[in-house]
Amino acid sequence: MTTTAATQPTAAAQPTAPALSGPSAEPRVRLRGLLAAEWIKLWSLRSTRWVLGLGVLAVIAMAAQGSLDTYRSWPDYGPMERAHFDPMTEALSGVAVALLMIGAASVGALSIVGEYASGLIRTTLTAVPARHRVMTAKAAVVGGVMLAVGTAVSLGTFAVSQAILSGRGIGLSLGDPGVPRVLAANALLVPLSALVGLGIGAVLRHTAAAVVTACAVLVILPLFFKPSVHQWANDLYGMFPLYAWRHCLSQLHPRSLPALPTPTGSWLVFALWPLVAVVVTVLVVRRRDV
Repeated sequence: MTTTAATQPTAAAQPTAPALSGPSAEPRVRLRGLLAAEWIKLWSLRSTRWVLGLGVLAVIAMAAQGSLDTYRSWPDYGPMERAHFDPMTEALSGVAVALLMIGAASVGALSIVGEYASGLIRTTLTAVPARHRVMTAKAAVVGGVMLAVGTAVSLGTFAVSQAILSGRGIGLSLGDPGVPRVLAANALLVPLSALVGLGIGAVLRHTAAAVVTACAVLVILPLFFKPSVHQWANDLYGMFPLYAWRHCLSQLHPRSLPALPTPTGSWLVFALWPLVAVVVTVLVVRRRDV
């Protein structure tokens, strides 16, 4: 009897599985898998295909129409008008930029609001409890796709407009001074707007409210700003991407005046807005219930 009891392992000696608790209890999903999942979710939205497809075609068509109008009217331009004419304004006009930013912000907002509306966000966060990784992957996919769209729009509108204007000898080439900077600014407006829309969508979680708020902040509000005698007001206006683009980055030769944004300050604005939007998205999703 003694021998039998001695040969049986005690409960303390038996091997036990390591206890798992919290997020570490779930298998860690690789970043590649998260990116692939967000890619599928983004393109599964019909709104993504329609907004991007029709938006790109509309903006390029506007560039062609504006350039054709200038081509026909060029003989009537006076010496002063010709001296101050900027061919890059035909590539992407103010109306086209407003349309582009509204469309991009809508795609960004819908990419997260749609998940809350359908309840898919619960499934996603159950499978991957590390919410910051999910939102970082979503921001990377949305930003990357919209950067590709912005690049296509920037180069496409430039090629169409300058091909038409070259018939009057006023077209530009990619190597001309200031052109690469303007093209980069035109392209970056799209991912910037999309990520801001993503952040607003994460905060509001309502489709109409997110889209309207994003449009108001990015497009409608800055259109009312004008250079002022008060420098603090000019500094405030310069913090809005559309204002910085319109008065600085969209121009081949930006004017250097205290009341107008500087190139350095404008690029800083272009960097801070999407960065803050992504940080807000991550923090809001981590701290609020689904």
